[in-house]
Amino acid sequence: MATKKGTSGLKLALRTSVVSGMTLISRILGLVRDIVFARYFGASMVMDAFLVAQRIPNMLRRFFAEGAFSAGFIPVMARYREKHDHADAREFVDAVSGTFGLLLFVVTLIGVIASPLLVLVVAPGFVGDGGDFDLAALMLRFTFPYLLFVSLTAFAGGILNTYGRFGVPAFTPVILNVVLIAAAVWVSPNLEQPVMALAYAILVAGICQLLFQLPFLAQIHAFPRPIWAPKHEGVRRAFRLMVPAIFGSSVAQINVLLGGIIASLLPVGSISYLYFSDRLMEFPLGLFGIALATVTLPTLSRLWASEDKTEFSETLDWSMRLALLIVVPAAAGLIVLAGPLIATLFFGGIFDAHSVAMTTLALRAYAIGLIGFSFVKILAPAFFAREDTRTPVRVGLIALGVNLLLSVFSAWYLTVTGFAGPHVGLAAATSAAAILNAALLYRGLRSDGVLRHSPGWATLLARVVIANVVMCGVLFQLQRPLSWWLDVTVVDRVYWLAASVIAGAGAYFLALLVLGMRPSQFRLRAI
Repeated sequence: MATKKGTSGLKLALRTSVVSGMTLISRILGLVRDIVFARYFGASMVMDAFLVAQRIPNMLRRFFAEGAFSAGFIPVMARYREKHDHADAREFVDAVSGTFGLLLFVVTLIGVIASPLLVLVVAPGFVGDGGDFDLAALMLRFTFPYLLFVSLTAFAGGILNTYGRFGVPAFTPVILNVVLIAAAVWVSPNLEQPVMALAYAILVAGICQLLFQLPFLAQIHAFPRPIWAPKHEGVRRAFRLMVPAIFGSSVAQINVLLGGIIASLLPVGSISYLYFSDRLMEFPLGLFGIALATVTLPTLSRLWASEDKTEFSETLDWSMRLALLIVVPAAAGLIVLAGPLIATLFFGGIFDAHSVAMTTLALRAYAIGLIGFSFVKILAPAFFAREDTRTPVRVGLIALGVNLLLSVFSAWYLTVTGFAGPHVGLAAATSAAAILNAALLYRGLRSDGVLRHSPGWATLLARVVIANVVMCGVLFQLQRPLSWWLDVTVVDRVYWLAASVIAGAGAYFLALLVLGMRPSQFRLRAI
């Protein structure tokens, strides 16, 4: 049994490494994309308008694609693969592709027609004579169809993940970043309204992402042949899981949306400050938290379907220990190096010193919640794998209410007190809601007896805390004032930032080694 569990742990680690590697490529290109956005469009009215037009389909993507398909489709698909033959699994795939594909098409059509109304709902502060409302509504007509194509792409990726093909879905987001960078650099200068190039690029990228995955589905003989079958047993089962999961797994995105609505009422640039800081916070989250969750969900679904509850618990415990080891120093590093990161990546062109200062404040507030965001990504799949989507909904409602109250109060309080960046309160509220969400999910798993920790957690926590103190001490010694980062050349900024990151990471892992931490302690087995 120990050998089997060790092998399972090795497979999970290797698959997580594959997904993380592909995600790293995508995230690096995503940073390049955001650097291009900052240099070409800055924290301006047109950038705020584009971010609103992008946010609406992106939020729905998290609902329908990552949220619903991950929570509903993958557990049911795993059950079909575990308890049925390939023909039954194919029939289920065909029924899902036809039924949900048509529903998504209808939603997309409604979204395109109702673009002005949607902008009014998510960005009421745009209404006026600034022109940002009309521009956002126009761009949304081109960005909203992205929902249809990216949801079908996520569906294809869910099939591939269920068959153990994690690399292709993880690489697919690279296409979006490449298309957006190309549009900003080469297409936008030739348009009367340059920012429209980004809206066109979103649509083109969605089509390309779907076409990219289709040949790989054909290789595993799982190319969908869509049929309308809403009464199919598997479709109905998946639908019952998807409906609450649309909300339950996407509370973080609803929190961001609420923050965006309030930010539209704040000074120009607030939406952009939150966007650029959120993108940097998403870098370690996507690189590790989402990658680990992507690999863990099919594994947990298979273990629950085969009634192997012991290994289910051990796999979840292993994921949490690994996340703690990586996410805590990532959050601490973002807090300490927020200013240098923003200055190095985004400063220049239209993105000025004021934008750097405001974005730095938001990044520090978001970084506090990185641990919560990451653990939600890990803990929520434990409910979805057991086909329990109601609990995340209840937890999400509580977190959503807390976020709304904190966002309104903090934005009001910081505004009336004359604080230079009231948008920071929105980022802090989102982080607090994420931490609460993770804590309640954790309590639910513990009270259900699903999660049982292996020995050594107290020792692990102590080692991680001490190692982070050492890392932060090194980073503070290398710290330079923000004015220094803005005055030196790009080469100097890159050199000193890289040196700080390497020194901090080296100090962290060296401290862990000195404290007795060894890689063998993270095998998937009781220690």
